[in-house]
Amino acid sequence: MVNIKIKWLIYTVLVGLIPILSRALIWFISQNRTMNFFNSSDFVAFGLILHISNINEIEHFNDRERSWKTIQNGISIAFISFYSVLFACSLLGQSNPGLINEDAITHLSIVLSFASLFISFSVYHTISKLKEETEYV
Repeated sequence: MVNIKIKWLIYTVLVGLIPILSRALIWFISQNRTMNFFNSSDFVAFGLILHISNINEIEHFNDRERSWKTIQNGISIAFISFYSVLFACSLLGQSNPGLINEDAITHLSIVLSFASLFISFSVYHTISKLKEETEYV
C-alpha cells in the first residue's frame, strides 16, 4: 500500500510546483531573460493547491478528530484568503506599475508558500498516523 504522504508528495506537491518549475525551465532555456525567475502568482497557485488539498483530505477523514479538523480547515481558509489578497495585489501591480511593490509581494508569496508546505506536510503526517492507528486497532 502506498503511503498517504508519498501520494501527497506526488499528486499535490509536484503538481503544485508545475507553474514554478515551468517558469524556471523557460527562464533557463530562454535567450532573452527579461522575465523574472520568480513570480508571485506561481507561488500563490502552489499555496492554494496545498490548502485546497488539505481541506479536501480533511473533509474525507472520519469525525473522530473533529476539533483538529475544524482548526486545520480554519487555517487553510485563512491562508486561502491571504493568497487571494496577494494575487489581487499582484494583478494590480502588473496593471499599474509602480503602485505595488512587486518584489515584496513575491517575497511574501514565497515565504507563505513554504509555511503552507510545512502546514500541509503536518496535516498529511497527522492523517497518516491516525489512519495507521485505526488500521491496527
